[in-house]
Amino acid sequence: KKELLTKGKEIIEREVQLFVLEEEIQKVKQQEAKLLEKLKQKKKSHKGSNSSTSHEEVGSLNLDEYYQPTPRRIVREPKVIESRIDLPSFHGKEDVDAYLDWEMKVEQIFTCHKVWEERKVPLTTLAFQGQAMYWWTTLVRERQLHNDPPIEYWNDLRSAMRRRHIPSYYSRELMDKLQRLQQKNMSVEEYRQKMELYLMRAGIREEERLPIARFLSGINFDIRDRVELLPYRDLDDLVQLCIRVEQQNLRKIYFKKDKTHSSSYVKKDYKREDQFSKYDSSKNFAKV
Repeated sequence: KKELLTKGKEIIEREVQLFVLEEEIQKVKQQEAKLLEKLKQKKKSHKGSNSSTSHEEVGSLNLDEYYQPTPRRIVREPKVIESRIDLPSFHGKEDVDAYLDWEMKVEQIFTCHKVWEERKVPLTTLAFQGQAMYWWTTLVRERQLHNDPPIEYWNDLRSAMRRRHIPSYYSRELMDKLQRLQQKNMSVEEYRQKMELYLMRAGIREEERLPIARFLSGINFDIRDRVELLPYRDLDDLVQLCIRVEQQNLRKIYFKKDKTHSSSYVKKDYKREDQFSKYDSSKNFAKV
């Protein structure tokens, strides 16, 4: 009995599916007939056209267009065209500060122009001249002889150049300069720039209170004694206060010099007048 029931259900489901399919086929035929009628009307309105196609072909084409899925929109990314990049030339002289300035400038240009990693080494080596060009040629030949991989990335080239141009004792010497740094005859702004340069070259990153203490320890006493009594928020605020005190001190010195100069000038004039009066009195006495 169960088998008969399942078979009966299957037969009923098949009949329902056939019925649904027949309805869909009729709907498609109706749509096709409507499309054919529209095409006939268009042909009548455009009698002057020379194109002639059969109703079946046109109907099938229009049906294909009717059931065609919507095309996907292809978004084409614009091609990135790199502009011409001219790096500053490098001659390979034994000057650590000059090399570090050149390296910093090159990295700024790479960041600004968004240079690809594959182009950095060729662009950099094109900027080599003189001793630097000879060193690079020798390095490439030595790596080929020893079957070492070529230098293809900027970090590897920078490491090789630093081994060449920066001595091993440079960081220790830089720290000594930083510890002994004093303002002396420099202006406040010059002193601050030199301190920041040493910190950057040494790769030191300190908390905000440490650079302030370092700055105050090396500034001149006449400025520090007055600034320590004033409130400030950070290093920039402290530097501005020091500059104001420095300008006040310069004005005082200039005022004192101007005052001494004017007083000396008055004394000279007084001496001259005294001499002239004595000379006139001697003349009058001779006449008498």
